[in-house]
Amino acid sequence: MTTKVFGMRLKAMRIKRELSQDALAKKVGVTREYIARLEGGHHDPPLSTIEKLATALGVKPGRLLE
Repeated sequence: MTTKVFGMRLKAMRIKRELSQDALAKKVGVTREYIARLEGGHHDPPLSTIEKLATALGVKPGRLLE
């Protein structure tokens, strides 16, 4: 999976759950700018961050990586 595909999937899940980038960032413990970079496909997150994102979105980590 490319970082671009990951970013699009992350953004779609965030929007579906009606979370702003800022709200998701606070749940995960990162900055809004970091979430924006992830969604834009400009950053490849470590597994620990993927797990935190999945927890914040209420999904299993694999859903973000499919």
